[in-house]
Amino acid sequence: MKKLRLFSLLAAAILPMTMLAQGTASVHGHVQNAAGVAINTGDVKFTTDKAAEPKDRKYKNTFKVDANGDYKGADVAPGDYLVVYTQGEKSIDYQEVSIKAGDDKTIDFDMTRKEYIDKMSPEDKKALEDYKKKMGETLNANKVIANLNAALKAVSADLKSANPNYDEDIKTMQQATAQKADEAVLWLNLGQAQVAKADHDSKAAGKAWQSDESIVKQYNDAIASFKKGIEVNAASKKPAPLDAGIAWNTIGNTEAKLGKLTESEEAYDNAVKIAPASAGMVYGNEAAVLFNAGHGDEAAAAADKAIAADPTKADPYYIKGQALVAKVTVDKNGKYVIPPGTIEAYQKFLELTPPESPRATEVKEILTGMGETITTKYKAPKK
Repeated sequence: MKKLRLFSLLAAAILPMTMLAQGTASVHGHVQNAAGVAINTGDVKFTTDKAAEPKDRKYKNTFKVDANGDYKGADVAPGDYLVVYTQGEKSIDYQEVSIKAGDDKTIDFDMTRKEYIDKMSPEDKKALEDYKKKMGETLNANKVIANLNAALKAVSADLKSANPNYDEDIKTMQQATAQKADEAVLWLNLGQAQVAKADHDSKAAGKAWQSDESIVKQYNDAIASFKKGIEVNAASKKPAPLDAGIAWNTIGNTEAKLGKLTESEEAYDNAVKIAPASAGMVYGNEAAVLFNAGHGDEAAAAADKAIAADPTKADPYYIKGQALVAKVTVDKNGKYVIPPGTIEAYQKFLELTPPESPRATEVKEILTGMGETITTKYKAPKK
C-alpha cells in the first residue's frame, strides 16, 4: 500500500503543469473503520457550507471510494472545507481542512482515532469490541490452520522420503489432532503415519511380527485413528465421501493383516457403500491383501466381487486362479482334479494381460503343466 500511495503522490506532482486547472488542488486519501479495516464503499465530499444542516449542504466536489478504501480527485478550489465521508445519505465521519492552490493534499479518514470512538454510542462501542474479539479469534484460528497445514506438508514429505522418521511424524500428527480435534484430515494422516511405521516394523520383524504386541498395537492405533477421522468427517458441515472411502479401505487392509477377516470384509464393504464407483478397485485391493496374507478362500471370494464390479481388470482373475490352483489335487489315476473356475480365471487373465508380462508367462506354464490348452489371446484395450 505504501508503494501505491507513493506512486500516486509522484504522479500527482506533475498534475499542476498538465491536468489541473490553474489555481486548484488535488486530494487523495484512505478510509478505514473503527476496527482498522478499509471501507470500500461510499463517497468523500467537500463543502464550504460548514454551518448548514447536513440535508441542506451543497457539495462542490465528490470522490468515490474504491475497492481498496482509497479515493482521489482533482480540481478542488482553494478554501476552508468540511470534508465528509458518507454512505448514501448518511454522514459517517468528517473533518475540517484548508486547501491551497497547487496542493496535493492527503486527507485520510481513520475511525480508529480516540476522538471518533469516544463519540460512538454504547451499543456501537460494544459491537466494535465484539467485532475486534471475533477478528482476533479468526486471526488466531488462521495461524493455527497455517501451522497445521505446514505440519501436514512436512509429514507427507517425510513419509515419502528414503528414511522417514516415523516416530516424529506420528508425534507431529498427534499434536495436530490435539490442537484441532474436529479436523478429519488430521486424524486420517495420523492413521497413515501409524500404518507406515507398523508396516516398516512388521517387515523388519518378518513372519514373527504378529506375535509382537508393540507392532499389533501400532496397527490397532492406526485403525482407531482412521475411525476417528471417519467420525469427524461425517459430523462436518461438508463431509468428504472419498476421504471416508479411502479410510475404510485402509482399515480393511489393516484388519486383514491382523487376521481379522470379518472386520476386514466389513471395512471394505463400508468403503464401497460410501463410494460405489470404487467397488472394483476396493474389492480388488481386498483380494490382493487377503491373498498376500495367506487367506486363499477369502481372497477368491473377494476376487469374485471385484470381477463382478469391474470385469475389465486382470489382477482379480489372476488372484482367483492362484487361490484356486492351490487346491488342485491328483486322483488315483494321476489325473489333475482342478477346482471349478480355475481354468476360466486363468484364460480370462491371459486375455487381459500383455503376453510379455512375467505373470502371463507364469500362467501359461501353469495351464500347460496341468495339460490345459490356452484358448484365449490378449486383446489390447482401446485407447
